[in-house]
Amino acid sequence: MSISTLGTRERSTTAPLSHEHEYDQPERTVPRHLVHRLAVSEVLLTDWQRESPEAFTLRAQLPRAHSFYDTADGRHDPLLLVEAVRQAGLLISHAELGVPYGHRFLMHSLSLECDPNGLRLEATPADLLLRLTCHDMRHRGRRLAGMAYHVHLYRGGTPIGIGKSHFDCLAPAVYDRLRSRPQHLTPAHLPAPPLSPSLVGRDRLRDVVLSPTADENTWELRVDQTHPVLFDHAVDHVPGMLMIEALRQAAWLASSPNGFDLRSLQADFHHYAELDRPCLVHSAVSSDSLALTITQDDVTVASGRVALQH
Repeated sequence: MSISTLGTRERSTTAPLSHEHEYDQPERTVPRHLVHRLAVSEVLLTDWQRESPEAFTLRAQLPRAHSFYDTADGRHDPLLLVEAVRQAGLLISHAELGVPYGHRFLMHSLSLECDPNGLRLEATPADLLLRLTCHDMRHRGRRLAGMAYHVHLYRGGTPIGIGKSHFDCLAPAVYDRLRSRPQHLTPAHLPAPPLSPSLVGRDRLRDVVLSPTADENTWELRVDQTHPVLFDHAVDHVPGMLMIEALRQAAWLASSPNGFDLRSLQADFHHYAELDRPCLVHSAVSSDSLALTITQDDVTVASGRVALQH
């Protein structure tokens, strides 16, 4: 489905919000624990309501400036949309679908298609409308065990993107059995020296997540656990959003020297990436996209594809 055809179809399947609800200014963000964020400044969602048993409407606000997902070429960073889609699934799971806080989420995939023109920077923050639909829902007893969902994103009534995700929900005891490695006893792998920020579309060294290797199409993933956004809170594995940023920076390298407009990104997560051993990011460029894999100990832990449109 193309972005341009979303408006009519979406409004026919979910109850539309009132004009006042869609466009008035939000007063606050949603509770930070519902989107698994420690810093209030990293919460993008501002409101939500249920439209049907499997459909929800949410609101989000993109800041005009962000400490990591910064503006470029007069546009908001499209990875803010990816983060909004990720937060939307967490919020609905906890607030509406009965997943207790403290359960862990095992994400299998996260993707985005977007119109870069819909991310233009204006004089006020960008207020978005998100229409989320759940499908392939699985339950363990009465409790949600996992689902897939898609999110249609609107700005000022205009469709600007489509996000999709798929995850499992794990009770703490199940997660502890799955993650039985003594993480607290294993020293973290120290990040290698970064590439030059200008090569990956960044301004600061701390925001570079790739380090060079002897292979020009392979980089080491920099896992800096002191990064205030990518490691907003303590985790026992390499975060998915860090790996997604690695896909984006690898795509920028392939598009040098002028970079590219990110129009689509697909990320699939196959295994946990551990914090105590290096990960490698491998790329292969085709005519209009970049296929990437992230490996650890010669095992693929994540893979993805980024559209390359200059």
